Amino acid sequence: MSLFRRKSIQEVLAEGASEEHSLKKTLTVYDLVALGIGAIIGAGIFATLGSATSGASGAPAGPGVVVSILITGIACGFCALCYAEFASMVPVAGSAYTYTYATLGELPA
Repeated sequence: MSLFRRKSIQEVLAEGASEEHSLKKTLTVYDLVALGIGAIIGAGIFATLGSATSGASGAPAGPGVVVSILITGIACGFCALCYAEFASMVPVAGSAYTYTYATLGELPA
């Protein structure tokens, strides 16, 4: 048994195609967009923004906050594009675990 064994994408798709393991598709486009934005942004950005602008841990950050938010937004956009590519490549439930298992193996997943 290898710690880095992995399944091919065809095996993962075959397991996800069985009727007994499938989920009923009831989410609308609006629901999926809202879930995606919520998962990518998270609540930490708002807490960080508040403490940085108020100077809770020292001097207020000033215009550096705007720059850091822009950089974070760009990084979140790239992350969203990566997940979109993964989801189109392996369209089964499991998200990051399934993608990691299919590409890197069991131990990293």
